[in-house]
Amino acid sequence: MAESKAKFGVPLKIPGWINYALVPLINLLAALLISGIVILIVGDNPLKALEVLLYGAFGYPEAVGYTLYYTTNFIFTGLAVAIAFHCGLFNIGAEGQAVLGGIGTAIVCLYLDWLPSWAIIPIAMIAAALFGAAWAYIPAYLQAKRGSHIVITTIMFNFIAASVMTYLLVEVLINPEGQSPESRPFIEATWLPYFHDFLSMPETPLNLSFLYALILAGGFYFFVWRTRWGYEIRVVGQNETAARYAGISPARNIILAMMISGALAGFVGVNEIQGVQHRLILDFTNEYGFVGIAVALMGRNHPVGILLAALLFGALYQGGSELAFEMKTINKEMVIVIQGLIILFSGALEHMFRPRIEAAYRRLATWRTVETG
Repeated sequence: MAESKAKFGVPLKIPGWINYALVPLINLLAALLISGIVILIVGDNPLKALEVLLYGAFGYPEAVGYTLYYTTNFIFTGLAVAIAFHCGLFNIGAEGQAVLGGIGTAIVCLYLDWLPSWAIIPIAMIAAALFGAAWAYIPAYLQAKRGSHIVITTIMFNFIAASVMTYLLVEVLINPEGQSPESRPFIEATWLPYFHDFLSMPETPLNLSFLYALILAGGFYFFVWRTRWGYEIRVVGQNETAARYAGISPARNIILAMMISGALAGFVGVNEIQGVQHRLILDFTNEYGFVGIAVALMGRNHPVGILLAALLFGALYQGGSELAFEMKTINKEMVIVIQGLIILFSGALEHMFRPRIEAAYRRLATWRTVETG
């Protein structure tokens, strides 16, 4: 944590809630303010737009279901990017790793559909994690053993993953009874249960993957802050030289962190392919992997923050659709602009307001110290 000297020489620590709550909140409000100005310029009422967006995301049960469905994907990719960040790695490849996770899920659902539901559902989940982890292993190995930069290799592997998906859906897994580049439908026994199957709520894509995401968020916290492996990953991320001096292998932890990252991103395939689409299709990732970067940054790489940031972006995806439908001057591109502004302020400009916020806190703390004698 940042420190300064109070008036009487006592070290003053900046509390965690400023970094984890106040700074992201200020960044979000700044992004919404700029978005409101843009909406005002195009000739519409920004307060009305905010009302429509919030209603479209949370105003009725079906909207909540869709919002949580989008949130599920952002939790997976946000956690994926965050575990790599803790090791000092910028994993741009969550999109490609999610694609491979979908391929792994589809292969199990297509070729092992003779198994009972209680067996095929967990096997498909494991396959998604293994395929995502395997796809992340190659850039991790190149970074750890050959010095190739993880950003460059993971970007390249996104394109390779898209090419592999296209090849498989055109040449190998394509439905012989159709012309579109997609697999045959899965049998119903392979589907994940929907929430509306066992709860009194409208039909939405929200499925059991949402619970998986919450469990993985809890597991993420335990692993990173309560295990030796998580400690070693954090040490490598903070100071690789010190880690090596302490007997911690940077190469081993780079590979471990990236494989966990790939496995987490692969779970997008479980939600989308096994939970919603029930067949393998192109572009099912819908750029969730890239938005996961903003989710991790906004959530400060902590699972609680990631859950809240994922919910925010889930609301933007669902509420943005309602916004584009209800307001004449706001189209899909305008919604993307709003999302982009939030990503900009929570990512590239995340530290813009921090010095002023911390300085204000120090002045207030010093004033209170003087007042209390």
